[in-house]
Amino acid sequence: MKITVNKTVFEQMLSNIIPFIEKKDNSQITSHVHIEAKDGILTLKGTDNEIGLRITNEDVNIIEEGFATANGKKIADYVRNLKDEDITVEFADNNITIKQRGSKLKMPTFDAKEFPKFPEYEHLPRIGLNSVKLISAFKKITPAIDSNNPKYELNGALLDIKTGGVNIVSTDTKRLALVQLDEQNKEELSIIIPKKAIQEIGKLFFDEVDMFYSQNYLVIKTKQYLFFTKLINGKFPDYHRILPKELKYVQTLQKDKMIEAIKQISNISNEIKMSFFKDKIIFESLSEENMEAKTEIEFVSNIDTEYQIAFNSRFIIDFLSSIDAKEFTAGFNESNMPFELRSDNFITIVMPIFL
Repeated sequence: MKITVNKTVFEQMLSNIIPFIEKKDNSQITSHVHIEAKDGILTLKGTDNEIGLRITNEDVNIIEEGFATANGKKIADYVRNLKDEDITVEFADNNITIKQRGSKLKMPTFDAKEFPKFPEYEHLPRIGLNSVKLISAFKKITPAIDSNNPKYELNGALLDIKTGGVNIVSTDTKRLALVQLDEQNKEELSIIIPKKAIQEIGKLFFDEVDMFYSQNYLVIKTKQYLFFTKLINGKFPDYHRILPKELKYVQTLQKDKMIEAIKQISNISNEIKMSFFKDKIIFESLSEENMEAKTEIEFVSNIDTEYQIAFNSRFIIDFLSSIDAKEFTAGFNESNMPFELRSDNFITIVMPIFL
């Protein structure tokens, strides 16, 4: 194999592949990027066996067809520091060489034939949803996905497709994020997609995509990308039980004013007490240290008596950072009961801090 390719093109392809490779153990072939030059197309693949990405690009000059592997992190770091000019990538004598003018990197490779196979998708059923809306929903619920939870199913997001609509759900047990899509479906499907996969989907895809699924995999395809992830086997919590059946108080709040007030207090304490009065809302820190922060905003409330609730500020900021509207609603019951934040079809349920 021998090709010439612009440094910026190759660097961008590598940077997209790197999140998908094994980084801790260089003795594994999954720490390598698979490089193939064939039929006028340059193809890069990376996978850690749990998640994978294939990228193609036609902006390449193929001198000799072939394929090889190269340590992904090392080759990416090297290419990043080259000049913005063409580079030559060549595989010969079980080594891969990167050249640009007087610069040269030579590295040993693994047997490219041993590189893990990507799952076949052509025979798989498709997910017939508006993929742009679905990917937007993934981004909104990502902050509430747990990490390293012994209940493995909580380390992912639920895609719950019913004939009457679609719910995308995540929870870290302290809050629950839910996006509801009003789409009719002939088939029902419930799959749990790992957090890392959700994060990478949000970075890679912005337009319509083709989505396929099996019992074990989710596959997303565009003209340039082929993405796959293993699914999480498990039973996601019954999120319907968490949603409040009714709300005692519902307030319409301004996003910007809430963000400004909460950020002021969160510099001192992530735990905040919020008190509603007829003409204002007061925010106070709940720090155990000998510090105190307090601010207030003007607000006309429909609450008859003073109402207080405490919360982790990060949960509120995550919600507010994910919405476009200038206003949102907050619904409350008793101070020790979960409360609801809502903007259009996006809902977050937050467990309060007991006062």
